[in-house]
This record gives sequence, C-alpha cells and structure tokens, in this order.
Amino acid sequence: MNRKIRYIIFIFAFQMFHISLYSQGTWESVESPTNKFLRSVDFVDSLYGWAVGDSGTIIHTTNGGTDWAFQNSKTENSIVDVFFLNRNIGWASSWNTSIVPFGTLLLKTADGGQSWTSESYQDDNLFVTTILFLDSLNGWMGGTPHALVKTTNGGLSWVQAEIDTSLFAFFPVLNITFYNSQYGYACGGWIDGAGVVWSTTNGGDNWFAIDPSDAPPDPINQVHIFDSLNVIGIGGDREIFGVGVIRTSDGGSFWEYEDIGMPGFGLTLDFRTENEAWTTLASQQKFIYSLDAGATWIQIPTPDSSFIFDVIFPDSLHGFAVGKQGAILKYKPPIVDAISDYDDAILKSFKLFQNYPNPFNPITKIKFTIPNVVSSLDLRTTLVVYDVLGKEVATLVNEEKPPGEYEVEFNVSAIGGDLPSGIYFYQLKTEGYIETKKMMILK
Repeated sequence: MNRKIRYIIFIFAFQMFHISLYSQGTWESVESPTNKFLRSVDFVDSLYGWAVGDSGTIIHTTNGGTDWAFQNSKTENSIVDVFFLNRNIGWASSWNTSIVPFGTLLLKTADGGQSWTSESYQDDNLFVTTILFLDSLNGWMGGTPHALVKTTNGGLSWVQAEIDTSLFAFFPVLNITFYNSQYGYACGGWIDGAGVVWSTTNGGDNWFAIDPSDAPPDPINQVHIFDSLNVIGIGGDREIFGVGVIRTSDGGSFWEYEDIGMPGFGLTLDFRTENEAWTTLASQQKFIYSLDAGATWIQIPTPDSSFIFDVIFPDSLHGFAVGKQGAILKYKPPIVDAISDYDDAILKSFKLFQNYPNPFNPITKIKFTIPNVVSSLDLRTTLVVYDVLGKEVATLVNEEKPPGEYEVEFNVSAIGGDLPSGIYFYQLKTEGYIETKKMMILK
C-alpha cells in the first residue's frame, strides 16, 4: 500500500474517531484553599467567580479559578447558594439551623465580597435554596418548605408571589430562572413525593404549576430555557428510578418526563453551547453530558472521584464545578474547533495558516498573524502542539507578542522524542481567540 492511499485511509479513520473524541472537553481538579463542602458556585465572566459552602465558607477568584481567596461571611452557618449580578453586587443565603429562631440569613455585598452584610429573612423556619436577580432591584428567591418570593427594592423587602391553587402550589422551590423580564420558570418538589415546574408569562405576577398528570415522580432540580416555548429540566430519584429529564415545547402547557436509565439524580444543569449540556450525579461521582440538547446522555467519572454539587459555564470555553471536601474542577474545552464567540471582524483578522509542508518529517513551519485591530499592546500568545489524545507534545510559543506576522518551525527531532506517524494538532491561543489545525507526521 503506497503512502498516499495509507494517508487517505488514516484521515478517514481519524475523522470517524474525532466525532466521539472531541465532541466535548474534559475536567481537571484545581487546588482548593478549603476542605469544606462547597455547595454553590457562580461566575459573572471567565475570570471572576465565587463558591460558597459549609461553616460560612466563601471563596473568590479573579483569575479564572487558578487561585482562590477566602472572604469573611461573618457567619458559621452553611451557605447554600450564591448569585452575583456583576463583579461587585452579589447575594448569598445561609441556613441557621442551630439557634432559635431557625431560618435564613441573607448576605449581600456591593464590593465583590470584600465586605458582606447580613440580615435575617423576614419569615422564620423558611430556608432559601435559590437566589436570582434580574437587575439591582428586581429579584427572586425560592425555598423550603415553600417560598417563591419577589423583591423590587434590592432585597429590602420580599413579597410572596401569586401561585395557582393546584396540588403543587406549596411545594419546595429549588431553582428559578428567567428567559427575559416576562417569561420565567421555577422548579422543585418533594423527594419520594412529586416534582413540579411553575411558569410565568407576566414577569412573575402570576405562576402556574404543571398539570398533575404531567408531574414527574421526584423533584426537578434545575431547568434550562431554550426559548419562549422550549424548556428542559433535570432531576430524578436517588434510590429507585434514577435520572429523569422533563421537557416542554409549548411554553409549559404540556410536559413530558423521561427516565433516561442512569442511576442517581441530576442535581444541576447548565449548557456550555446551544446543544451541549452538563449535569452532575452528585453521590454517583459522575458527570453526565448531552451533545444533542438533552435528547441522549453520556456519563463519565469526575476527576479524583469527586462528589460534585454544582456546575456553571460562564461561556462556551470556561466551566467550573464544586463539591465535597472543597473540590473545585475546571473545564478544559475541546482542542478541535475551540473558537470563542467573539466579533466576526476580529476573528477574521486573526489568522492561523496551515503548516507547510504537510505531511512532514521531521520539520514543518507554521505561520500566524496577530492583527492591529485587537490591541496596541503585546498579547500573551501560545502555540502548542498536541497528539490525538489531547496530550501536549511541544510548546512552540509562550510569550507576549505585538501585532504582526510570525513563522515558527516545528522540528520533531529537536523536542527530545521520536514521535510516531499520525495526526497531530497545533493550537494558537491569544486574547479572545483560539484556533486549532491538523497536521500529519508521515515517516
């Protein structure tokens, strides 16, 4: 078999393999400053994030999860949820279960958590599980044994929402999300009782529960809104039925629930892209993900068998997860096609050229362009070579570079290893831009 035919067969086989190998990224453990159970994480962008947990723990990062620092919550109670509107304004809920009167301590910051203020929630024996603000004044909270409350003054006072008088009117609320200022959903339920989803089309003035005939057997823990008609939720039964997914395609009038055949229950739900969804199975020590908007699911173990409790994607290239014993995980996007959603003009101004010659042995050259449109300052730039398993083979560039055209030589003989024939990838990454191309060593 000549080289050309062998090359064509290899490319075809690789393309089939590539479909499954690079459809989703991976997760890696990040050094954590605490061993406390981290129950909730929130990021306002790819750099600024907060995680909260047991014993009043609040930790904060300003560099995308590389480093975390403690913040003083001024409480020893467990903090169960955190929400930030921007880099400065945020809220958190802490449960007081040790000193009468029991209930929720609401925390607030206006300086990114450098200082937190706290105030007991107005109703005793109510435990807030979820907080969401649409802006600095208008916000929602949900809780157990039941609460679906709204504020219009930044949390100074809260008012119970108007909910229909269905069977599920007073079930626990576990999560709230809004598509816009008018369309929103809340979800929850009782374990071993029933799950419930509420919907509103008038900004939360009125909420309507799922029809009892559509109700799932166990709580729905979180929902994701695709548009005004299409919504998906995750939940399940930790003991018998396993993970369940609920969907509507008509704005909540009719819901369909499906047991997807995996043990455990989906605890949280976030979409990395329009079609790629992730949830954690918590005590199963696994993630499950979908590449087709929740139609089918695949499970993978968490790094270090971590018990993960919450997951969030601030954008398509960055994801974070937290859980027991201070576990912090960071998402590593796929090597192939990992291009961020930046302005088309900027993306087109960058250029990573195909290496030449290709195939090659042992030397090839790679050209790339950093345009003036991005910045007059030097940009941190990396050019890295990977094998088909995503393992780094060589770093060709790792420095600040000004706008301009560059050419870099990749010499297999110079990296101290005898690389086998096959497909490799080279990835250019700089501020706001990532592009990856394939090349082949053919001996």
